[in-house]
Amino acid sequence: MPKPLHIFGELNVLGEPLEPCSLDPMTGFFRDGSCKVTPQNKGMHAICIYATEEFLEYSKRTGNDLSTPMPQYGFKGVKVGQSWCLSGVRFAEAVKTGNAPQIFIHSTHQAILNLVDLETLKSLAIDLE
Repeated sequence: MPKPLHIFGELNVLGEPLEPCSLDPMTGFFRDGSCKVTPQNKGMHAICIYATEEFLEYSKRTGNDLSTPMPQYGFKGVKVGQSWCLSGVRFAEAVKTGNAPQIFIHSTHQAILNLVDLETLKSLAIDLE
């Protein structure tokens, strides 16, 4: 039986206030720069990734094209070196296949802990001291 999701509030995986992920490009389910999770955010866009060419190519190959602009939706496409709030399910898949990108842990919502353990997240974090 799956554990219940506890996804509300604006804390990161470390239990601290959630920091913005990216304001340029404007990311997050609500395009407010934050990876916050609410009931409306069904895809749980909770994890703030650092986009690399390898990850963007992997994501495109697996059906989640983040790099191709879609002007009809006001989406410029994610570019190498940018931060982006990624779907928790997509991130968990990338972890399982060994294709997970680095992350900004202070900007990653605690809801991702329902899919990925804290030690794995810490091992991928580029903003831990």
